[in-house]
Amino acid sequence: MTARPSPLAAAIAGDRPFALLARDGQTVEVLTGAVVDVPLLADIPLMDAAGAAREVLALVPFRQVVERGFECHDDQAPLRCLVVDDHDAVPLAEALTELPDAAVPLIDAGFDIPDAEYADIVRRVIADEIGRGEGANFVIRRDFTASIDVDAVTAGLTWFRALLEHERGAYWTFLIVTDGHLAVGASPEAHVSAQGGAPAKPGFSTVTMNPISGTFRHPAGGATVDTLTEFLGSTKETEELFMVVDEELKMMSAVCGDGGRITGPHLKEMSRLTHTEYMLRGQSTMDPRDILRETMFAPTVTGSPMQNACTVITRHERSPRGYYSGVAALFTPTPDGRHDLDAPILIRTAYLVDGQLRVPVGATLVRHSDPDGEVSETHGKAAGVLGAIGAVERDPSPAPVVDTDAVDEDAPAAQPRLLADDPGIATLLAGRNERLAAFWLNPQDAGGHGPYAGRTAVVVDAEDRFTTMLSHQLRHLGFEVTITRWSDADPASLDIADLVVAGPGPGDPRDDASDRITAMRTVVDARLAEERPLLAVCLSHQVLAHRLGIELAPLAAPHQGLQKTVDVFGQPASIGFYNTFTARVDAGTTTVGVTEVSADPASGDVYALRGPGYASVQGHLESILSRDGFETLQRLVAHALAPSDL
Repeated sequence: MTARPSPLAAAIAGDRPFALLARDGQTVEVLTGAVVDVPLLADIPLMDAAGAAREVLALVPFRQVVERGFECHDDQAPLRCLVVDDHDAVPLAEALTELPDAAVPLIDAGFDIPDAEYADIVRRVIADEIGRGEGANFVIRRDFTASIDVDAVTAGLTWFRALLEHERGAYWTFLIVTDGHLAVGASPEAHVSAQGGAPAKPGFSTVTMNPISGTFRHPAGGATVDTLTEFLGSTKETEELFMVVDEELKMMSAVCGDGGRITGPHLKEMSRLTHTEYMLRGQSTMDPRDILRETMFAPTVTGSPMQNACTVITRHERSPRGYYSGVAALFTPTPDGRHDLDAPILIRTAYLVDGQLRVPVGATLVRHSDPDGEVSETHGKAAGVLGAIGAVERDPSPAPVVDTDAVDEDAPAAQPRLLADDPGIATLLAGRNERLAAFWLNPQDAGGHGPYAGRTAVVVDAEDRFTTMLSHQLRHLGFEVTITRWSDADPASLDIADLVVAGPGPGDPRDDASDRITAMRTVVDARLAEERPLLAVCLSHQVLAHRLGIELAPLAAPHQGLQKTVDVFGQPASIGFYNTFTARVDAGTTTVGVTEVSADPASGDVYALRGPGYASVQGHLESILSRDGFETLQRLVAHALAPSDL
């Protein structure tokens, strides 16, 4: 009797699309099925014609941001769904024996954009985008490209084996083979997952996001406690992580009624790179496809605020992204008729089409970025993939520490000691949370029981989803909250709200040509004219200040992701700032007409305003950087509502 081939061997020998996933470090999952391309996330075919739930692995391209109305270089890359007919697993050791290991030579290898040109792009983004208030951080990619003359599937299987053997710390190691397209990679980052069961309540899923940022490129010979300590002390790397956590909390607050709680930070230690990361968790009743749509895509590979980041990417990147920075999303049926979602980001991934290899990599650009340093970061990220698949020389693994007097020759090989286990490193990581808002570190609920229970608030979104976090905090104060986009903010319809919050957004508040700025001025003017309670935040604070006759000016250096302790009407408050422009009064000014002014005593930069029925703040009280944000928000809301309480 002839032995049946293993599921892996059958998939390799067959002519059907297949995927190989390594998620638990013990097995390789083998998925085979048919491919269906669909236009929208809502069209992912989670049910068959008879209404039965089925498993689907979807490759979601970056161009899918058009569903949110965002810009991109639209290459029409398909939203490709592998509808799974068979899902098997083989032990990892067995899989390794079935995978090829011959080297795959690269031909004409190199970056599509030379180092000097990429450094110039970095300078332009810092000066023209961050320096003009378009956002806090942006990720601009370039591609390492090469040709091969080996069969595509053989090359993919070879690289998948190499990743299994040589990469560590990956969330997913995967190979996805469909007609005309192959993707193989080791993604370190779980963008979003939604899992039913404990601790989720009936009808709820536990949603998890995993922002990873800050990239430490290991020196020759491997990372050490000393070199990692220097990295963890970097202001640029620390602020980069905090900014992406803020951005993902915006998404969590949009899909989870309890807003999301952050835990960490942790280290993500890989073969050539180490990252810092947090975990965000909350509860949601949304369809997993809607969760995926509302979280398109990770700020770690786009920037913030998200909508403007997509516009900036379109301005500065020279070609479409394809699947880079999208997700691979596995939808798995559950006994209650729902689907769990597991969706890593498509980074640290090689794509092979028609014999052409492409490894896209990007650097996160912030106000502190050094152009040459960002060039080096892209080299490090590309080397992480290329070294793991054997396309470039690998660094030797550090020798394990063993007791040479008592060696068990039959014992498993010792694993390298994790740097996160070092007490000094653990202390440095834990110390980061001392800067953060306890509101987001503590367990969350859906709110609705605070001092303003029964009151209504409308938050006007000026294209920064900080409004979702702000709305969550307002719900904790008891408000019933609605978010309205600036283009839909009809002042007449806002009139019935007990409180209107004019929200933050990117751009120059002095821009008379901007429809968005004009709309926010209209909201502020109408609310003041009607003498109805108003709270204005960041951009809208500047709009209010200008309406009150206060000068607006650009800052000498942008305050993007900056934490400052400032005086807010007699009380010091630690607040996170994301502004490039400021309202400014003469030093020592404390009033302008009937408006009280809280400003920097030296520069005159205005931090907060309050007057009859209105209050405003330059900082983001909802940010994780605002340790005193929730208390300060409550004070300003109380002032704005005071006239209506008389």
